Amino acid sequence: MSFLENIDDVFQAKWKFEQPMPIQTKIIPQFLAGKDIVAESPTGSGKTLAYVLPILQLVKGDLKQTQALIMTPSQELSMQIVNVIREWVEGTNITVTQLIGGANIQRQIERLKKKPTIVVGTPGRVTELVKARRLKMFDIRHIVLDEADQLLSRDHRVAVKNLIEAANPDRQVIAVSATLTEEIEIVAKRFMNDPLRIRVTLGEIPKMGDVIHSFVKTDARDKTDVLRGMAHLKGIHALAFMNNVDQLRMKEMKLSYRDAPIAVLHSDMKKFERQETLDRFRKGEISILIATDLAARGLDIEGLTHVIHVDVPHTIEQYLHRSGRTGRAGNNGEVLTLLSYPEERDYRKLSKGLKPVQKVWFNGQLIEGNSKTVAKGKRK
Repeated sequence: MSFLENIDDVFQAKWKFEQPMPIQTKIIPQFLAGKDIVAESPTGSGKTLAYVLPILQLVKGDLKQTQALIMTPSQELSMQIVNVIREWVEGTNITVTQLIGGANIQRQIERLKKKPTIVVGTPGRVTELVKARRLKMFDIRHIVLDEADQLLSRDHRVAVKNLIEAANPDRQVIAVSATLTEEIEIVAKRFMNDPLRIRVTLGEIPKMGDVIHSFVKTDARDKTDVLRGMAHLKGIHALAFMNNVDQLRMKEMKLSYRDAPIAVLHSDMKKFERQETLDRFRKGEISILIATDLAARGLDIEGLTHVIHVDVPHTIEQYLHRSGRTGRAGNNGEVLTLLSYPEERDYRKLSKGLKPVQKVWFNGQLIEGNSKTVAKGKRK
C-alpha cells in the first residue's frame, strides 16, 4: 500500500485539511530519501505524522520482522503515537505494538512473538525486552526519537545510545523535538550519519480560519444528553468526533432509544450502511454525525456549522485537523469541545492561543458564560 505518492493529495483526502504542515513538507521527502535528521518544531506543529507517514511507506507489512522503533520518554506519548499509527494502518498488513513500563511485560512478549512491523516504547522497557532477547534490534532499520531533548538527556542517554548501536548498521535515525539545545544536537550527531538539520518556527505554522472555539464543561456521563439536545438546535449541521470506536458504539446504543437526529459512522459499517448514513446527513435528516478520525477520512461534507469534540483529542495536530472542517469558503463555523473535568488540563494545552469561549447548555440552548453567570441571569 502506498501512502505518499503525493503528500498534498494524502492530506486533503485523508484529513480534509488544506495542506500539510511545514515540518511535514520538510521532513517527509528527506526521510524517504534515507537521510538522518535532527528536527526542531513547536509543539502541535505536526511532527508525529511527519515521521509516521514515511515509516509506513518504507516498512513492509508482509515481512515478518520488526523494522521500525519509535522511542519516547513517556508512556502517555507512546500510547498517543500508537493510536495515530493504528488509525493509518487499519486495513493494511502493517502492525504496531507499544512497549512501555508499567504494563504487563508478558503480554508484550506475546505480541513480540507475532513480529509487529513497528514498535513504540520507552527506553527502559525496550532495553529490558532486548536484553531478554524478545526484541531483535538488528532487524530495525528506522529509529525515531520523539522528544529527543528528553531522550538524549543524561537520564536516558546511555540506554538510547545502546539501543541505536544495537540496530542494523544501515539504520536511519530521526530525532525530533520542540526544543533542541546545542548539547543535545552534539549528542544526537554521535549516533547519526551526517544528519540534516531542520527547523520550523512558530511563525511558519498556518493559523486557523475565522472560527469560534468554545467549550462546555460537563460530566462525562452527561455528554450524550448534551449531544441529544444540540441535535435539535435550528440549523445545526455538525460532525462530532470520538477517540475510540468502542466508546462510539456505546454512544450509538445510548442514542438509539431516543429519536434524536443523530447517527454514527464507524469503520465496521457495511458500504451501503455508510453511504445511506452520509446521504441522510447531507440531506439534513441527520443533524449530528458522530465518527472516529478513521471513519471520517475522505468525507467531503460542505457547510458544516460545527465540529464537536466529544472527546478531547490526543494532540494539537489532531485538534487542528478535525477543526479545519468547519469555517471554510468564507462561512462561519464553531469548534465546540464537550469538556469533562479530567480533560481540562489537556484541553488547555490544545487550545492555547485560540482564546476559547466558555458556554453552558441551558434550557435547550448554548449560552455564552459559565454556570454561575447563567444562574445569576436566571434569578434576574
